[in-house]
Amino acid sequence: MFRATAVAAATMACGASMIAGAIPTAGNLDWTQDRPGRAHRIDLAHLPAPYATSAASNPPKVVPRPPNARLKVPAGFRVEEFATGLEEPRTMRLAPNGDIFVAETRAGRIVVLRSTGAGTKATVISTFAGDLLNPFGMQFYPHDRPQWLYVAETNRVVRYPYQSGEVVASGAPQTVVSELAPDAEGGHITRDLVFTPDERRMFVSVGSGSNVAEQMPKKTAAEVRAWQAQRALGAAWSEETNRADVLVFDVDAGGGVSGAGRVYAAGLRNCAGLTIQPATGDLWCTVNERDLLGDNLVPDYSTRVREGGFYGWPWYYMGSHEDPRLKGERPDLAGKVLEPDVPYQSHSAPLNLIFYTASSGSAAFPSEYVGDGFAVLHGSWNRAVRTGYKVVRVRMHDGVPTGEYDDFLVGFIVDNDDVWGRPVGALENRDGALLISEDGGNVIYRISHAH
Repeated sequence: MFRATAVAAATMACGASMIAGAIPTAGNLDWTQDRPGRAHRIDLAHLPAPYATSAASNPPKVVPRPPNARLKVPAGFRVEEFATGLEEPRTMRLAPNGDIFVAETRAGRIVVLRSTGAGTKATVISTFAGDLLNPFGMQFYPHDRPQWLYVAETNRVVRYPYQSGEVVASGAPQTVVSELAPDAEGGHITRDLVFTPDERRMFVSVGSGSNVAEQMPKKTAAEVRAWQAQRALGAAWSEETNRADVLVFDVDAGGGVSGAGRVYAAGLRNCAGLTIQPATGDLWCTVNERDLLGDNLVPDYSTRVREGGFYGWPWYYMGSHEDPRLKGERPDLAGKVLEPDVPYQSHSAPLNLIFYTASSGSAAFPSEYVGDGFAVLHGSWNRAVRTGYKVVRVRMHDGVPTGEYDDFLVGFIVDNDDVWGRPVGALENRDGALLISEDGGNVIYRISHAH
């Protein structure tokens, strides 16, 4: 629920750029103000003008963990190392027997972790599958008694036979979707996937191949109308065909894909994370927005995804804000762009969102956390004053997002040049602990609550 102090906190968190369009200073955007419980709320009615600040190139340098560095979580919580020795761990999925499957995207493999002792530590016990092209999204199917592990690679979706407890794939991968998009290996490489609760449809996210479709040829009004008659509202063409989209595929009784996929929602520049909200069954998408418009444009976001919905890319952002680089190209789309539910501070680079469900367990969070989301902010190169590199709590009220989010796990930033960790994925473990993968230091962290 929105607290009385949220406006003041949001002013500090989001900077003066979010209030009446003023240009922020380094002081009120300083990452050193990050702390557990610090509230954020981005006001889309008062975004700064494009180029209010220059477009910065400020990629982080990942350094070894400094001796005095510590991660901060709210009072009553504890954070500790759960697994080490990984190679850029990203997405995580929980198997029925408690094994944890981890996508090491750059290494091209899926590894299996198994907890030891009281469940506070885990070790890599096996490589389940290798020789994959940037594996990221994973799902077990069917959910209750899985027979398959589906994996989204950059260019396709495959599935491996799976029985509970297996730690090495017992058979070769079967191709489920042979081609996600033309020229799928360029631009954004991560693909996520999720099934509907009834498991009759499979969603796959495909990011754009560019920042604002710079390579896309101009089309006449007649060509646009013809294209729109066949495609989702706002869908792009050329090398961006079926990109910056969420695709949907019908699933048959055996878990195979029947028929061709189609665009479910368009204009999502890089939907790095897909998830289903357990309380409502809504599909959510977590998006990296475009670069090079200044420190405080464009906000990244998580949002519920509507079938047939258009979210702006590349022509518009955050509703009917027109991208100046494509000004006047698509007046027909003005007023048709959906605003996202939860905007994050620009260039936070969110990669994952999960909804917390544990009502019991030795490490379970207090009941007021149940139903809220946790978004993982990886951090970006396109901001003079660093932001992100943390996990935030996404506030819900009766299953509906309030638009507010709070810092939950902070402490990875050393200074405005260096960081010692870049969080990526989140997973709720069987004991109620929250696991966070981090691909800078190659660690998975465990956050638990003391009872």
